Amino acid sequence: MKKSLLVVGVATTLMMVWSIGRMQGQQDQKVIFVSADHATFQETPTKGVSMAAIWGDANKGAHATFTKFVPGFDAGMHTHTSDVWIVVVKGAYLYKDESGAKRVGPGGFLRVPGGMKHWSGGDPKEGAFFYEESSGKFDSIPVTKIISSPN
Repeated sequence: MKKSLLVVGVATTLMMVWSIGRMQGQQDQKVIFVSADHATFQETPTKGVSMAAIWGDANKGAHATFTKFVPGFDAGMHTHTSDVWIVVVKGAYLYKDESGAKRVGPGGFLRVPGGMKHWSGGDPKEGAFFYEESSGKFDSIPVTKIISSPN
């Protein structure tokens, strides 16, 4: 009898949690439209980088931003806690890891898994303008091992 009550109690609790989560998810569903031409960019603590929020808060959790790197920006060797997805709009996002260098131009996509050691930067002449999305807050954790920039 005790085992049956425990199973019913656990099942009821799980159904309640699922229902609450589902209701919250439905309330958050809305169409989001942001024009890059009218986005409000804020300078970040990292000199040479500015971001415009599209949804979420990059300082707190999951988010999407339009991000700009000034020409020649060098982020140095680093990692991120969460995966980062990037689609370049203008210029070129320069990327390098243990497997080599990549130049990601307009229309190009790059996914950087959380914890992946890499170097990134902006094209020396045009910089980089890109859409960036992550499942967690934005962070950049410096790494001491050097991979030379592809410039």
